[in-house]
Amino acid sequence: MVYPVSDLNKSLPFVVGRRPRIGLLGGSFNPAHIGHLHISRLALKLLSLDELWWLVSPQNPLKGTNDMASVNERLLGARSLIKGRKIWPTNLESTFGTNYTIDTISTLKNKFPQARFVWLIGADNLSQISSWKKWSSIFETVPVAVFARPNYALQALNSIAAKRFSKQRINQYQATALADLKPPVWTYLKTPMSFISATSIRNSN
Repeated sequence: MVYPVSDLNKSLPFVVGRRPRIGLLGGSFNPAHIGHLHISRLALKLLSLDELWWLVSPQNPLKGTNDMASVNERLLGARSLIKGRKIWPTNLESTFGTNYTIDTISTLKNKFPQARFVWLIGADNLSQISSWKKWSSIFETVPVAVFARPNYALQALNSIAAKRFSKQRINQYQATALADLKPPVWTYLKTPMSFISATSIRNSN
């Protein structure tokens, strides 16, 4: 099932006294797996989010297409994994025609001005995010939550991005307020880790 922008607008939770907090988890989801679900559930709890949107990318600019399933296949796979109403797999990047994170985030903020967005990434992405288009603008546009990944802590916390925004990092015990803080602001969450990856799943088939 695909969730168009109009449906997501209707789905935004009504929260008395504040704007809804929405987590954004982007990726190929090739395929979606319990590791994505693990991070999503942690994010909902640790960041005090009202909802979390999976942004199933039409094509990651940094990845090849040889073993990439179609967007519809990946979206249906993500949907089949979800139980409950707080996590929404979407094809918003296909709808917007955006291939780069900064463009997607900027469009989302324009389309949903009532929402407070938090961008979620793994430590593996933090370690190389400086190769992304206008990467520093991502930190300057939305709060960022970084989740621990196996074997990436040292590399991530010594990355160009971590050093550039070192003064804007908050303690993970303050993370429940992250969505309400003005960017640039980010946190590194040392949480229980999932060792499952989409690559390992594809290789096992």
